[in-house]
Amino acid sequence: MAEPDESVKIRERLLRFERESRYLRRDSDERKVLEEVFDRSTMLAVEELIARKDLSELRGVVRAGKEARVYLGEDRAAGPVAVKIYLTSASDFRKRMGYIAGDRRFGKLPAGSRETVYLWTRKEFKNLQLAQGAGIRVPAPLAFLKNILVMEYVGTPPAPAPTFSESEVGDEEYAWTFKTLDALWTRAGLVHADFSEFNIFRTESGPVLFDMGSAVLSSHPQAQEFLRRDISNMVRFFRKRGVGGNDADEWMRVILR
Repeated sequence: MAEPDESVKIRERLLRFERESRYLRRDSDERKVLEEVFDRSTMLAVEELIARKDLSELRGVVRAGKEARVYLGEDRAAGPVAVKIYLTSASDFRKRMGYIAGDRRFGKLPAGSRETVYLWTRKEFKNLQLAQGAGIRVPAPLAFLKNILVMEYVGTPPAPAPTFSESEVGDEEYAWTFKTLDALWTRAGLVHADFSEFNIFRTESGPVLFDMGSAVLSSHPQAQEFLRRDISNMVRFFRKRGVGGNDADEWMRVILR
């Protein structure tokens, strides 16, 4: 186990990194934000991941959202990892029960909000495993515990890789996008359900799809509805960038062939 004062040391380091992070608003109460993320249960989970050697260090925040924060961490070899910590206080998870309710992998729905967040974390880990097993480039899932997910870091620390929304895109990216939507459905048996230009990293070795928490099995009652939404999102995005091709109906026919 970690030393008794390890949680204090981690909290002090994180407070310093949070304060220095450009992702926080200048008028934020850093200590309040930190305590929203690192409640006692989360701190104990961080300590356990360190004790298990799934994590050796936690550094600054690189991506912040309403439901989660992604931190730069280090593995036992001092290599970079992404540490996604879901906020157990996030109320938005109540709106996401439909992404869990029809998933046969998880059985009875959790009663409390904290248990829902824990299940969501586990769900994202399992989805990453399925996608990776089907040959789809996603951040490699490394470990999870409670509301914490440890993954491959995509980018050059401390900066994450740019997304499609921040990049020039053309025919190559268009082809990759619809090939990936097809592979998710036909090989992984998944629908991303939140596929957008904001959830695709662009790297020198090719695009990387991320944010897999919403993904559902193709057997989910709303799977085709989510698939159509994903396709429509990307058709709309590429048309705005002047890259054309099939419309959403045509892509639905291709993928559901």
